[in-house]
Amino acid sequence: MDIFIDTEKWREILSTLSRHKLRTVLTAFGVFWGIFMLTVLLGAGKGLQNGASSSFPRVANSIWLWSKGTTQLPYAGMPVGRRIRLRRDDLDAIQKDVGSVGLIKGQNSVGVWGDSPAYTVYKSNSGSFSVQGAFAGFENIESMRLVAGRFLNVLDEQEKRKVLLMGERAKDQLFGKQEDAVGKFVTISGISAQVVGIFASQSNDNAQQEEEKIYMPNDTLRDAFNQRGWVGNFIIVPKPGVDASVAEADVIRYLNQRKKIDPNDKGVFGSFNLQTERDKVQGLFVGIDTFSWIVAIGTIMAGAIGVGNIMLIVVKERTREIGLRKALGATPFSIIMMIVQEALLITVVAGYSGLAIGTLILEGLSKAMGDGGRFFKNPQVDFHTAITALVVLVISGVLASLLPASKAAAVNPIVALQDE
Repeated sequence: MDIFIDTEKWREILSTLSRHKLRTVLTAFGVFWGIFMLTVLLGAGKGLQNGASSSFPRVANSIWLWSKGTTQLPYAGMPVGRRIRLRRDDLDAIQKDVGSVGLIKGQNSVGVWGDSPAYTVYKSNSGSFSVQGAFAGFENIESMRLVAGRFLNVLDEQEKRKVLLMGERAKDQLFGKQEDAVGKFVTISGISAQVVGIFASQSNDNAQQEEEKIYMPNDTLRDAFNQRGWVGNFIIVPKPGVDASVAEADVIRYLNQRKKIDPNDKGVFGSFNLQTERDKVQGLFVGIDTFSWIVAIGTIMAGAIGVGNIMLIVVKERTREIGLRKALGATPFSIIMMIVQEALLITVVAGYSGLAIGTLILEGLSKAMGDGGRFFKNPQVDFHTAITALVVLVISGVLASLLPASKAAAVNPIVALQDE
C-alpha cells in the first residue's frame, strides 16, 4: 500500500514522463481516443434510441386488426367470396372467450380507409379532416401529448357525448393559432360537436398527418355517421405478461372459427403489431451498442498495446538505472510496481480525460437541442457504462505494463551496470 502513496516515487514517475513529453502524449492519445469514441458512440446511440422510443406510445404492445375483404378459400360448406365484417358482437365475444386479451376496443372512422374526409366548419373557416373513433385511455395507445383541455373519458363513451379531441394542425386551420378552441362547437358533416381537447402528435413518422385528425367517442361516431352495422377495426392490448404476437394469433384463430374461415385463408384479416415493431427498433439499438463497444474496446486495446510497447522501450533505456536500483537493494516487486504505476498513470489520466470530454460534448449537444429533436433526444452515457469503461481501462493499463514490468524485474544488476 505504501508504494501507492509514496510521494517521492510519484515525483520520480512524473519526472520520467516529463522528460519524454511527445512520446508520453502520443501514447496517451491512443487510450484517450478509445474512451472518447466509446463515450460519444454510446451517447449518440442512446440519443437515437430516446428519439425512437419517444415516438412509441406508453402502451407499446397494442395490436390493430381489421377485415381486408372476402374469403378466398371455401370452408365448412361456405362458398368463396364471402365478405367478412367485424361487428360489435365479435368484440364482446373476443373479450369473453380469448384469455390472452386484456383490452379490446372497436374503432370506426371517416376519411381514413379511402373514404372522403369529413367537411368541418367553424364560423367562416372550414376544412376536410379524417375522423376516428376513440375511447378513454386512447392517448396511451396513440403517441399523443395534450396541448389544451382534456382527453376523452369514460362518461364521454357511456353517454355517447358529441365531443371531440382535435389535432393541433386541424385546430389551427379552423380557429387560427391564437383563438382557444376548447369548449367551442364545430360542425362535422352537418353534426355539431364540442371541442374538449387539443393534442399534438409524438410520432416521428407521420406527426403532421396525425395532427390533422379529429377523434370522438367511437359509439358516437358510429351513430352520427350511420356505421352501426360494423366496426372498422379492433384495437387489442394483451393481458400483462402475454406477448402481443400470442394475443394476435389467438384473436385471428378465434375469428376464423367464429366466422367459418379456412385457417389457411390469409387474405381475410390484416393486422399491425406494435410490439413487433418496437422489438425490431430495440434490437437495432442493441446492435449499435454492441458495435460501439467492439470498436471502442478495439481502440482501447490498441492504445494499451502502444503503452506496453512504449514501456518496453522505457525499460530498455533505463536498464542501467534499473540495475543500479537492484544493486542498491530494490526488490523485484518494487521494480514491477514502478513500471505498472507509470503505465497506469498514462492510461488512467488519458482515459478519464476522454470520458470527461466525451461526456461534456454530449451534455452540450443535449442542451443545444433541448426538446426540439424528434429523432435524437437526450444523448447520454449512464453511470454503470462509465464505470465499466474505466474498469476496462484500468485492466488494459495493468495488462499493458506486465510484460515490460516483468522484463524490468528480471534485469541482472551486473549485466545492467555494464550496459552502454
